[in-house]
Amino acid sequence: MASHRRPKQPSRTRVTVLTTAAAAAVALSAQAANAAPSQKPGKDEVKAKVDKLYEQAEQATEKYNGAKEKQQKLQKEISAIQDGVARGQQELNKLRDGLGSMASAQYRSGGLDASVQLFLSSDPDDFLDKASTLDQLSGQQVSALKKIQAKQRTLAQQRAEATEKLKDLATTRTELGHKKQEMQGKLAEAQKLLNTLTAKEKSALAEEQHRASRSATERVQLGNENSASGRAAAAFAAAQTQLGKPYFRGGTGTASYDCSGLTSWAYAQAGVHIPRTSEEQAGIGTRLTRSQLQVGDLVFFFNDLHHVGLYAGNGQILHAPRTGTVVRYESMDTIGGPFMFGVRV
Repeated sequence: MASHRRPKQPSRTRVTVLTTAAAAAVALSAQAANAAPSQKPGKDEVKAKVDKLYEQAEQATEKYNGAKEKQQKLQKEISAIQDGVARGQQELNKLRDGLGSMASAQYRSGGLDASVQLFLSSDPDDFLDKASTLDQLSGQQVSALKKIQAKQRTLAQQRAEATEKLKDLATTRTELGHKKQEMQGKLAEAQKLLNTLTAKEKSALAEEQHRASRSATERVQLGNENSASGRAAAAFAAAQTQLGKPYFRGGTGTASYDCSGLTSWAYAQAGVHIPRTSEEQAGIGTRLTRSQLQVGDLVFFFNDLHHVGLYAGNGQILHAPRTGTVVRYESMDTIGGPFMFGVRV
């Protein structure tokens, strides 16, 4: 006889779970259907992000310039110290050779006296302590030993100084590498954003920059009462000859420039040496407010002073702005960061 069992009913818990999962799936599908398609960032949004990345890259550039300048200075100092140590060692060897000749002469004449034995000691300080009890020391012998003692101390100090500077140099080289990576990363990110723009959008951005540059040039050409004089005039005239040269990180002319590279080069043409980085340049000369500026004065922007240019008159500056641009005139009000102060060299 066939069995007539009732089919097993699904448990209440299982039904609840399945129902909940189905409802969630329906809700997600509805959300996906109603979600707006992702929007590609517009021209203005891309420009704002790119400008910020370029600002960060310029900050890293000035730190890189400072580290590179320090590296070059340390290398020169270390080289000079090492040359001094080499010369000092030669002088020390000659002094010791002189004592050796004295010892040889005394040995041939009947043996070394106590004074010469002490002369040849590896510890001149110990010699001087003991030598005070020896009547046979001549003034010439004491003088010779004191020269050796002084030379040994000088060499020890120089070697210690060189060791410390070599450690500093290693740290500086590491910093250089980090800042270079930071610069390259920011610039690559900016380029990636720019690549999202259409040809039409890129053309529109370029036209905006061209109009701004043309307007700044016209305002400079109007002339103003705060004209340059002396070496500031010479520096500004030199910078004007570089209009149109490309910006390049670390550039100091004449093929390319970064911001502080342009200002240091311009003043060098006027016979004035100023520091390499914007932060160092901010610490020289007389500090000025905006109303006190004259053509050729240095002008600094952003809280950390990472951007510098030359005042061009009528609220305009002559500077090397950032990657992708050229040396040009620009309004002080469109730099992207606050004007901090000016400096008259």
